Amino acid sequence: MKFKPNMTSVKITTLRFQTKLLMTKTSQILNLDSARFEREVQATNRVQVFMSRGLEPGDAGLSFDLPNANSDTTENYSLSDAITDIGCVVMFTCNHCPYVIGNESRIESIASRAREEGMGFVGINSNDPDNYPTDNWEHMQKRASSMSYPYLHDSTQEVANAWGAERTPEFYLLDNNGVITYRGRLDDSPKDPSLSTTSELSDAIDALLADETPDVQRTDSIGCSVKWKV
Repeated sequence: MKFKPNMTSVKITTLRFQTKLLMTKTSQILNLDSARFEREVQATNRVQVFMSRGLEPGDAGLSFDLPNANSDTTENYSLSDAITDIGCVVMFTCNHCPYVIGNESRIESIASRAREEGMGFVGINSNDPDNYPTDNWEHMQKRASSMSYPYLHDSTQEVANAWGAERTPEFYLLDNNGVITYRGRLDDSPKDPSLSTTSELSDAIDALLADETPDVQRTDSIGCSVKWKV
């Protein structure tokens, strides 16, 4: 059954902590540029509240319709485009994070496997392009040339907020009804594949294909924090 987007509005509460005095003193200690330091602290302190930590296994994925940097056309790409009769993988990612870069070959392998199994695969970049210009649209288009899957720009960060994305890379596996069956990391060693001892995302895909529930449905993603606008 083809997924039908759930257009129910979602209320998202964002809490921001004001720590000007502390940041000033600490930046002197760390000898960091004050503007850069403030961005990092606010990004770290930013707390998203949406059903605890966003969408979790058992929740329905929320619709999106975003511009695709990996396309010769100007057409957007949506969640309903990604979900097939089997399901799809939605990955929150970016251009510069070393955890993403360290994962590139394995991400491509997962994307290739998804296609072979008849599943969709899509990447979404929600990072603030103003304070992190390497994540802007132009750089996305350049990086997309080496990708085999749609690479979408969440310029307003509304999708990352709604889904509760915390880090890059972070993976959500959805079944053909758009229900999340797994959320979290690819494995336990994103920077160095030779050190990985787990394969949670691949295992979850195996379970989905077997019409079973994954043994592990939730892990904490390992990566850089999503770079929120301040």
